[in-house]
Amino acid sequence: MTGPRTVQTTVTFLEMSSPPNSYPQLPLNRNLTLLRTRKPPLHFYRYLIDRVGRDWHWVNSLRLTDEELAAQIHAPERDIRVLHIDGAPAGFFDVRSDGEQSAEIVFFGLLDHVAGQGLGRWFLGTAIEAAWSHNPSKVKLQTCSLDHPAALPLYQKLGFVPVARMEEKIKPLTATERSKVLFR
Repeated sequence: MTGPRTVQTTVTFLEMSSPPNSYPQLPLNRNLTLLRTRKPPLHFYRYLIDRVGRDWHWVNSLRLTDEELAAQIHAPERDIRVLHIDGAPAGFFDVRSDGEQSAEIVFFGLLDHVAGQGLGRWFLGTAIEAAWSHNPSKVKLQTCSLDHPAALPLYQKLGFVPVARMEEKIKPLTATERSKVLFR
């Protein structure tokens, strides 16, 4: 009998030490709404994590208990914003500020149905701007080799610099685990 399957990944930690001089422009002729959500329902947050991160093995938050997840995402230092296109959820980002030292873009991504439409650069710029609005001394984020291949180059193009790397093993969710998490 074999143990649970794991996937090896390289995690890259990135930082930005000053705000950019400019941010990517809002796409024209799109029906976009970006809403900050305060204390999002746990099932909705899990939906966003699952739908945006399913192909990239975003599993850690999905494994948290309701109490653990609520303690994290309902904290006053969280800044969670949901992108809607034509009235439907299209992506989200989640920024965690420590109040002074740093702000971290914990999650950032678009749902499959809008990927490839030229929104990523603008949306990342919006997440960066939101992170800097907390007045940190630096903005951080991390990505891994399991993320979309364009993620790391985009982060670097918008001003992030790699500061560290580490190897990690991820245990993907089974179909049964996913069902239990999403239908609590």
